[in-house]
Amino acid sequence: MTQIKHIAFIMDGNGRWASKRGLPRSAGHIAGAKTVAKVISACNALGIKAVSLYAFSTENWKRPEDEIKNIFKMITDFNRRALKECVKHGYVLRYMGELSALPDDARAAIEDACARTADNAGMIINVAVNYGGKQEIVRAACTARRDEEGKVSAADFEDALYSTGLPPVDLLVRTGGEYRLSNFMLYQSAYAELFFEKTLWPDMTAKKVEKIVGEFALRNRRFGGI
Repeated sequence: MTQIKHIAFIMDGNGRWASKRGLPRSAGHIAGAKTVAKVISACNALGIKAVSLYAFSTENWKRPEDEIKNIFKMITDFNRRALKECVKHGYVLRYMGELSALPDDARAAIEDACARTADNAGMIINVAVNYGGKQEIVRAACTARRDEEGKVSAADFEDALYSTGLPPVDLLVRTGGEYRLSNFMLYQSAYAELFFEKTLWPDMTAKKVEKIVGEFALRNRRFGGI
């Protein structure tokens, strides 16, 4: 049984995957969506309790309008497909981010899927949409419960994060060969092990996930100790 409770993925490389094949960027996002199912299945088989996926950042609104529309259409379609898998395997589907800014159909599909899987007891699939780590921290600082002296405890601050109820990130994986966090789960990844994978997201496989988890098991996590 793996020691990982929570693994997070920055799913980078969809556009480059498509460009290398002379395809439109939308084809890369479609391929990437299919990869999500494979990775989730692999993580479940490894006994991981929670998987976080970076689907759309607060900065991604800068992309071309057609690409954004295609991404949200895929998010809508993903929820409908994922709902069947969540029911079959007992997964819990949840989202984090400022969902009020999403198109109505995408938001409705998200809300329906989350509501219908909320009472499941299996692995948690946590999808970040219109999400930014710095923005999340500022939001929590403004909304966290304060005591009579106006102070905020760490527990109350964490309860104000989108990720409340999830364990801290043990392993953060970025695909696509880039070496940055891109504003993803900054607070939750304070002691995460980082793994930067050159493979573009659509080419990720169960075996690659197993290899990464195997390398994680060899690392010595000291959390500031000796």
